[in-house]
Amino acid sequence: MNKTELVEHIAKQADISKAAATRALDSTITAIRTTLKKGGTVSLVGFGSFSVTKRPARKGRNPRTGAEIKIKSAKVPKFRPGKALKDALN
Repeated sequence: MNKTELVEHIAKQADISKAAATRALDSTITAIRTTLKKGGTVSLVGFGSFSVTKRPARKGRNPRTGAEIKIKSAKVPKFRPGKALKDALN
């Protein structure tokens, strides 16, 4: 499912226009992004939690030349599914 299909699904299920569904989805994604950027977490009970973890710097290899390179540390988003989501899939 891509964003367009998700917007159509939201519009149909909530009985709202596609434009309103697009604004709602964009607003939700922006809120999650902003919270994670500030270092917070977003918990949606029954669905899961979004958080930020720090990946340490490490050494890697250039696949073309085989030369060793340094990979910088980075903040990466992490998602942990909730129990209800896991149960719905099994």
